[in-house]
Amino acid sequence: MSIRTVDWTGWRGPQGEEPEAEGLRERKKRLMRQQLSDTATEMFMERGFDAVRVSEIAEACGVSEKTVFNYFPTKEALILDRWDSTADALRRYLADPALSPVEAALQILDDELGGMTSWLAAQDDPARATAMIMRFGHLVRSTPSLRAHQHDRTEQLVSVAAQALAQRAGTSPEDPEPQIAATALLGLWRVQFQALRKHLDGTRPPARIHDAVSTEVRRAAGLLTTGLSSLASPAGDPAD
Repeated sequence: MSIRTVDWTGWRGPQGEEPEAEGLRERKKRLMRQQLSDTATEMFMERGFDAVRVSEIAEACGVSEKTVFNYFPTKEALILDRWDSTADALRRYLADPALSPVEAALQILDDELGGMTSWLAAQDDPARATAMIMRFGHLVRSTPSLRAHQHDRTEQLVSVAAQALAQRAGTSPEDPEPQIAATALLGLWRVQFQALRKHLDGTRPPARIHDAVSTEVRRAAGLLTTGLSSLASPAGDPAD
């Protein structure tokens, strides 16, 4: 089964939408970054991560190897390229006083899940597209360097969340409360990934996948709500 039997490059979700205000230079940079990541993903999926050299990706895109590294600091970042979008969303939603920390995390997760399931629904063959997503996940899990990169970026997201939560509560990000709260919130991403592995079995339509995964994530979030509610207001303010 070739990856070109599905519109793999269309799987970007909300993070890949064209900005409302974007100059020509910014648009060219965004499209080049997307082309590099999409091309790398296709080559890694076909041949395996370790079998593809960065120089080959550069040649396929008609650029130099240096240009590739100008956009992506490491080879691993070429295929795991959505962390910055998640970090930006964490900063934005966790700063919203109208949302509890758990509600903020759930909103980001639902946006990301909705991007995936909307993409699946738009495919000519959603079952085949689902199989490609599962192959992508297997590639990451079976490649030590990709697993290590994923772990490192998750730790960076924990730091981003701790800083946002500390600012919200008027404390230091090094304090134990924002540290454990951030770790717990990022654990919801793991729950969502595991739920996707279970429900992306090729038999469920995208809408049912979305509902099933969301249900599991919200069950896990229910355990966090009470403990994290104390971080909803700045220190010294009533939290009722």
